[in-house]
Amino acid sequence: MKNDLSKKWINNLEVLDIAFQPILNIHTGKLFAVEALLRNHEEAGFKSIFSLFDRAYKDGMLYSFDIRLRKKALRKFTEISDYEGIKLFYNLDNRLLEMPNFGQGNTSKLLNLYGIDKHSICFEISERHEIPNSSNMEAILAHYRSEKYCIAIDDFGVGYSGYKLLYDSKPDIIKIDRFFLADINKDVKKKLMARSITHLAIQLGIKVIAEGIETKEELLACRDIGCHFVQGYLVQKPTVNAESIFVEYPHISKILKSERRSTNSDCKIEANLDKKEPFFIDTDLNIIVEYFQKNPEIVVVPVVNSNNEPIGILQESKIKELVYSPYGRSLMLNSSIKKSKLKNIIQPCGITEINCNISTIIELFSNNPESVGIVLTKNSKYFGFLSARAIITIMNEQNLIYAVEQNPLTKLPGNSMIEKYISEVNTSSDPYILCYFDLDNFKAFNDVYGFRNGDRAIQLFADILRKNLSQEFFKAHIGGDDFFVAIECKEDTQEQYISDISEIIRKFADDARGLYSKEDKIAGYIVSTDREGNKKEFTLLTASASILLVDVSSKKRDKQSINQALSSGKKAAKQESSHIYLSKWQ
Repeated sequence: MKNDLSKKWINNLEVLDIAFQPILNIHTGKLFAVEALLRNHEEAGFKSIFSLFDRAYKDGMLYSFDIRLRKKALRKFTEISDYEGIKLFYNLDNRLLEMPNFGQGNTSKLLNLYGIDKHSICFEISERHEIPNSSNMEAILAHYRSEKYCIAIDDFGVGYSGYKLLYDSKPDIIKIDRFFLADINKDVKKKLMARSITHLAIQLGIKVIAEGIETKEELLACRDIGCHFVQGYLVQKPTVNAESIFVEYPHISKILKSERRSTNSDCKIEANLDKKEPFFIDTDLNIIVEYFQKNPEIVVVPVVNSNNEPIGILQESKIKELVYSPYGRSLMLNSSIKKSKLKNIIQPCGITEINCNISTIIELFSNNPESVGIVLTKNSKYFGFLSARAIITIMNEQNLIYAVEQNPLTKLPGNSMIEKYISEVNTSSDPYILCYFDLDNFKAFNDVYGFRNGDRAIQLFADILRKNLSQEFFKAHIGGDDFFVAIECKEDTQEQYISDISEIIRKFADDARGLYSKEDKIAGYIVSTDREGNKKEFTLLTASASILLVDVSSKKRDKQSINQALSSGKKAAKQESSHIYLSKWQ
């Protein structure tokens, strides 16, 4: 397009600069993309970036200015080392389509000018700010999607269209707004909501970026709920120096590596992974039909773009439907549209990284009754396909292991899994809260009310643990009336977790009253014999907790020391009015 920028806006463009902020693979710490961010708006005379674009819009220069800005961003993008292997995220203003000189093909010309592949650019559109014409966002999404560009929605979850936009536009990527991710490791409600958004997106074949991450704990929480990528100050602040963008960020890789739990999940996934060759998006439809005819045992094949990034799957059943339909026959006869229409028969499929936690893969699969499997990537590139049958096989193996290692009465993990957990504590340098629960006066209750009611009391306590402690807690049954719970924690979460444990004690004391006769409840005690055979009064069932805080600096983490500390604390807890005894290892 011709140079129709006014002198004022040409001068503004010269003052403005482009900064880059890296977006990393959340499982490996390797660079996936950079986001282009505008800098020096104040030097150009604007209070904010938004006011700059508002003025360009009012002056009728928005599209002309944006095209020149794209050129500036693309030119600087080529200064990044190994830029050919990453993406550039570029923010679009929703009002571009309102400009009278808006046209097609200008981005392609710029990409050709700098030798940048079309799949290397991702247009990012925010839904945070309400605009007079609510259809603008859908229209601009449709325009750039029709030109086969990667599309990302920024600030997802806090905008005006929300899930409707996700349904209508089917973006390639969404960025979860920082509102849901700030302190996500300490806020159960945020974690549930972010997990829900992430898993829905994955089931629709959409990748997820955790945006604005500032702490190690937020990073790990976002990885554990299934996010694919991470961006934020923890990784790196935006920089105007292109040479300061690196292929890998060792401090992030170190965090991710140190927090990988000892597991054989990778082996299970690898053993069941189908590494069949994928189809490329521009594969001729006749070749695809012939492939399925020659390989009748194959029912699903992943589809990738020219950058080897998965974009969905082709199912043999869908191909049959197409071939035998009038539309399909005309499609195959018309060579000019074979390739362009292939995208219409690609099915969405969950996509996640090979390093993803096996429980997350199982959850993603289980939550979608129509799922035929999960596509796995390695460093964001296609790696293989985990079929429904393979996932079910892994689930069955997990269930068998769990069944062997769980307590038969409460179905909670048993002693072998407690030992594994304590082994993790022993090898880790992170702080933990470990807690040993014991039911008070359980023997007397069991003697008076019988073993069946004794089992009911034990099951009641197990149910209270499940319902009242968050998913992050490890909850286990040692045996008899003894239980164990633990959680990795930081200093600022210790008080809350101890409060949660205290609530368990209060809840059990209240609910256990329902196990007694009316007369015993009124009396507040029962009469039974102690271990020496003497008759005495025993108060109604309560629980005591011996809590051990294992600090970061603590070197004494062996199993014997932990057991001794918890056991001695158990006796002390029974003497406390709160039924809690707290000890701390410095």
